[in-house]
Amino acid sequence: MRAVVQRVRECSVTIAGKPHSGIGPGILVLLGIGREDTKAAATTLAQKIAAMRIFDDGSGKMNLSLVDVQGSAMVVSEFTLYGDASKGNRPSYHEAAEAGMAEQLYGSFVEEMKRIAGPDKISTGVFRSMMDIALVNDGPVTLILNTP
Repeated sequence: MRAVVQRVRECSVTIAGKPHSGIGPGILVLLGIGREDTKAAATTLAQKIAAMRIFDDGSGKMNLSLVDVQGSAMVVSEFTLYGDASKGNRPSYHEAAEAGMAEQLYGSFVEEMKRIAGPDKISTGVFRSMMDIALVNDGPVTLILNTP
């Protein structure tokens, strides 16, 4: 799995011109699922992201996790994270998981995030939908994570 994690002041998803979901302070997780990924990888990555100390403590040091600050998370599926543009100008998505498997693992990731942070703290996009994502970066703080 690949995840781009951005600390945000706010984030929203709009689909077909209609507001779908939104969060206040927290993180945006753009999540890509690869062909070799498993439910165990989804669980491990969700736990890692929820525990990452990327929020400021009282001293201004990044020392607190999403759970510590009781922040929210927006989780959006993004197969293009597996795009390989090393040859030519058109990316290949050969390493991305097929849609059925990816949707199941995306769901597993979201459920683990809800278990850790609380169901009211996790919002999502819609799998396989064209979405407009608006966000206000906080920092900016952006991390790229890969599962083995």
